[in-house]
Amino acid sequence: MPKRTEPRVVAELGRPETPEETFARKAENSRKHRANQTLFNLVIATVASLGLVLFLVLVVVRPANQAPVTADYQSIAADAQTNSSEPLIAPPIPEDWYANAARLGTNSSVQSWYIGFVTPPESAAQFIALEQGIDANETWLSIVTDGALATGTTAIDGIEWTIYDRRSSADTGNYAYSMSAKISGSTVVLHGTATNDEFQLLAALIAAEAEAQ
Repeated sequence: MPKRTEPRVVAELGRPETPEETFARKAENSRKHRANQTLFNLVIATVASLGLVLFLVLVVVRPANQAPVTADYQSIAADAQTNSSEPLIAPPIPEDWYANAARLGTNSSVQSWYIGFVTPPESAAQFIALEQGIDANETWLSIVTDGALATGTTAIDGIEWTIYDRRSSADTGNYAYSMSAKISGSTVVLHGTATNDEFQLLAALIAAEAEAQ
């Protein structure tokens, strides 16, 4: 014969529990189990989220003391010169400036020499790009000035520059201020976010190099 299961004796009551009490006890145990499981899952999800945030911080955020990426633009210019029909402009710059990129390529079917300069201070560094188009056309000039309209002219050490000042406009990025000039068989464009004095200094250094060549 099947073994008969005796009702569970509730110590506090001193008697077997009723079917209703058995149902209530099991329901309460199930509720506590679900609550504990939900808390456990929440803890696991929180730990996983914190781990992901830590990973992104370590991978994406550059430490403050990490050295910036620099380019030896004058050596790159010397190596690339054999592929250019015009002297590539690579003027010396102040000691507290540096170049972060330099390359010879093609833009709008025009052979183009590019250098990116970063100006001090490190805490609020600004940028000036030098772009030299060999036998450049108006399409190339429009592209490298981001379609800006001329706002004036200035002469710096014998070279006439056209100015494109869009600093009062929003979302101009590295084309907030630009300058263009004809130098020998090239069109030279400077554009970026630096101050007028920094643009004029770079233009003077370019003029000195052009005269030396």
